[in-house]
Amino acid sequence: MSATPTPDNTLVMNTTQGEVKIELLPDLAPNHVERIRELAREGFYDGIVFHRVIEGFMAQVGCPHGTGTGGSSKPDLKAEFNSEPHVRGVCSMARAQNPNSANSQFFICFDDARFLDRQYTVWGRVVSGMENIDKIKRGEPVVDPDSIISMKVAADA
Repeated sequence: MSATPTPDNTLVMNTTQGEVKIELLPDLAPNHVERIRELAREGFYDGIVFHRVIEGFMAQVGCPHGTGTGGSSKPDLKAEFNSEPHVRGVCSMARAQNPNSANSQFFICFDDARFLDRQYTVWGRVVSGMENIDKIKRGEPVVDPDSIISMKVAADA
């Protein structure tokens, strides 16, 4: 972990449970980091709900329909699987069965999920506010889900 991620490599995500800061990891997944930055700068994530939240596993967000069935209007990304482990606080891209189908949905691990290693693209890690991720309402689907109020690149804030 960097001592202090640069503002261009830091996301500030304000959720209905509080603020979360995420360090972007462009060395691991440059195209995924660029997509997340681009969507954050466009306001894509603002108001989007955590639609799939599984106790002891992860909180998933990024579907514009709030159902897990959609993505942005941008093309899907080619997988950038890496050796970063899926552990507490890691941010990784959700995808369909096709490894090259990640688009805008991502998840934050509550706990170790090492069975996902090298099968999903890790692009960031929570550096502060993980306690707020822990408070997100659980469910598949979530009843009255929590949401991202706003997500910005720190350099733009």
